[in-house]
Amino acid sequence: MRALARWARAEWGPLCAAVREPLRRRGPASVPMSLAAVGLTAFLQYVQNQPWGYQLVQNVGAVRAEDPLWLALLRTPLSLFVPALDLPVWGALAQILLVFGIAELCLGRWRTLTIAYAATLAGTLYARLGTTLGAHAPFGLPWTDGQVVDTGPSAAVVGLAVFVSWRYGAYVTAGAVTLAMVVEVLLKENLAGKEHLAALMAVGLLCLLAALRQRGRGLPGRARRPWRPGGSGQRWPGRRAGRGSGLPPIQS
Repeated sequence: MRALARWARAEWGPLCAAVREPLRRRGPASVPMSLAAVGLTAFLQYVQNQPWGYQLVQNVGAVRAEDPLWLALLRTPLSLFVPALDLPVWGALAQILLVFGIAELCLGRWRTLTIAYAATLAGTLYARLGTTLGAHAPFGLPWTDGQVVDTGPSAAVVGLAVFVSWRYGAYVTAGAVTLAMVVEVLLKENLAGKEHLAALMAVGLLCLLAALRQRGRGLPGRARRPWRPGGSGQRWPGRRAGRGSGLPPIQS
């Protein structure tokens, strides 16, 4: 049990610290973007289930691979918050509140939105490429997938979960999420699963770029103990002891 507790502290300690402090100081006010996203998703769910609102939501937020590219790009931002009709809405709301909330606390709202949209856009563009290649090509998709309505936050949630886990040194968690997405495709090969893998590839590229940027600045890749006189650890020029995670500061 002690070994398990030590592993949990090493895996999630920096992430929990980054989340706990702003929540303790400001409470729900520390995640305004995530709360607004939950409200928008709930509102769109209500509207699309009304006889007068279904076509309206389809016109502004439904993306299909067979749509013209300019139209798909125009609808993509809102499509992230349109719940899939064949899935329970509470799942989408819980995903947004939990994962978007943690990401907003750790990365800031603009980085959170950037990564979320990058993951969503990667899935959307993959669907277009896959249907163009055809079902018999490697990584291809049947032409019928071009007619599937592609909405919901799942690709963004997967991408954010992996990026935040990597950013705060929770590498086992990032690997577990990635493995779960691979298993999903192996067990149930569908458009959503393959889009999740495309989102992971896009986020993996972002992680690589961030790592190269950190290396160029001479920053450590994961949390380390700050140097103290007479103690072990690494001296960081220009950093104050007790700074905590050893991660470069992020502001929203």
